Amino acid sequence: MNPSTPEFDYVIIGGGAAGSVLAGRLSQDPGVSVCLLEAGGPDKSVLIHAPLGFAASAALGIHNWNYQTVPQSGFNGRRGFQPRGKVMGGSSSINAMVYTRGSPYDYDHWAALGNAGWSYADVLPYFKRAENSECFGATDLHGSGGPLNVSYLPSPSPLNQVFMQACVEQGLPLNPDYNGQSQVGCSPAQVTQKGGERWSAAKGYLTPHLARPNLTVITQAHTRRIVLAGKRAVGAEYDKDGQTLQVHAKREVLLSAGAFGSPQLLMLSGIGPAAHLHQHGIEVRHELPGVGQNLHDHLTTVLIYRTQANRNTFGFSLSGLIAMVRGVFEWRNKRTGMITSNVAETQGFLYTDPAAPAPDIQLALCTGIVDDHTRKNHLGHGYTLHVTLMRPKSRGSVTLASANPHDAPLIDPAFLQDPQDMATLVKGTQMGLDIMQSAALAPYRGKMLYPVDRNNPAQIEQFLRNHSDTEYHPVGTCKMGPSTDPLAVVDAALRVHGLQGLRVVDASVMPQLTTGNTNAPTIMLAEKAVDLLTSQPTFSA
Repeated sequence: MNPSTPEFDYVIIGGGAAGSVLAGRLSQDPGVSVCLLEAGGPDKSVLIHAPLGFAASAALGIHNWNYQTVPQSGFNGRRGFQPRGKVMGGSSSINAMVYTRGSPYDYDHWAALGNAGWSYADVLPYFKRAENSECFGATDLHGSGGPLNVSYLPSPSPLNQVFMQACVEQGLPLNPDYNGQSQVGCSPAQVTQKGGERWSAAKGYLTPHLARPNLTVITQAHTRRIVLAGKRAVGAEYDKDGQTLQVHAKREVLLSAGAFGSPQLLMLSGIGPAAHLHQHGIEVRHELPGVGQNLHDHLTTVLIYRTQANRNTFGFSLSGLIAMVRGVFEWRNKRTGMITSNVAETQGFLYTDPAAPAPDIQLALCTGIVDDHTRKNHLGHGYTLHVTLMRPKSRGSVTLASANPHDAPLIDPAFLQDPQDMATLVKGTQMGLDIMQSAALAPYRGKMLYPVDRNNPAQIEQFLRNHSDTEYHPVGTCKMGPSTDPLAVVDAALRVHGLQGLRVVDASVMPQLTTGNTNAPTIMLAEKAVDLLTSQPTFSA
């Protein structure tokens, strides 16, 4: 390491949800210096702060890595879209803002896999520490005063109440809190918003503290590799403004580049499966076969129905345009109205298999036509039900396309490779179709955009292959587990097996998906990592 290289106690690679938490929390100690490297830019765009802006940013591909999968045989050869945030706050700056912790089973299962300290009882205090719940305040299960604001939508569509009545008609009860004792049922979405604006991890943890003298944030910094001295991580090398630069970590390098970026950077640094690294001419610095393996993701399908204009839905029409213009002025003046929508305004959880350890299907009612991630537009108005598989058995991988750090990795979620995934999603789709055909929705219901017969499983299967894709929750590629697990990359303290001074802190370490959206669990994970790093917990977990 060059003596003139800037030195910090901690170097954090990636300014997404986990990286924002780490930088904000660690820099609370004025005696600790922190450097955060983020490949994207600052989170200043109105398309980030205006909640509905995420729909436009997805369609336009901004603030986004815009990854694609390799062709998926489960999709009849289609490539899937994999949007990930490339901006401060990462995907928490471009997601649908749904705050879902998952089931207690998820974390007890992590612990049962050999990860001591990750049971539900262990992680609940970190969820509470992160949260400022406007929905429930301080309770045994919810927190008050944390950096992450959680609220209900200020101006939800009346369609949500109609949909929840349809769920009740089909035997799915109302649930006052899907982040409470039980997830089963339907509920208004709890969202990461405050005062009618998105409340990303960056906004909660990082941007209010950019003036701290011990915090250095470098944006537009594309990390090339982790710098190793023997078996110790000592810094990071990155590209910025046409230069290749380095920063030195006196204590630790914290890798928070996400389920795709973290394994890619490990492999570019010579850490990973030896044969694969040799294939790309990369010197093997530390063989670790599990890097990039165990990729899995929530798979979702879309049941899209047309409806009349002005039926409390978004759409492309003259009346829809007028409503949108009015909505923009209302949001600018009051921070209320349709621009505060996260589109996925109602959440539901159900079992297709009563013997499952937790709900195996998540529902999300979207108050507009959501086709191909909003990238495919249709004239008129409508609404969409997302039906999402919670615990896929299929496992894929993230591998290198080349040794060039600016090339996207090869992403293969192996969607629908395990037959049980298709069987469960067919059942879930049938249950979703039953809800959508309930009497409560009759005044709204028009024709399906892509009709499918509820009683024809073979037709449903073909529909799923043609109209399913990610629900944006990839995990597992730097799996947490004991050294006896051949695919484990980090231990229960998130330290990379066999190396010093290097931890991975993001959704890539999750050994198995949680039951629901992964933003809240990722923030919890980073909160716990801070205590693992400082060994000075602020409470007894």
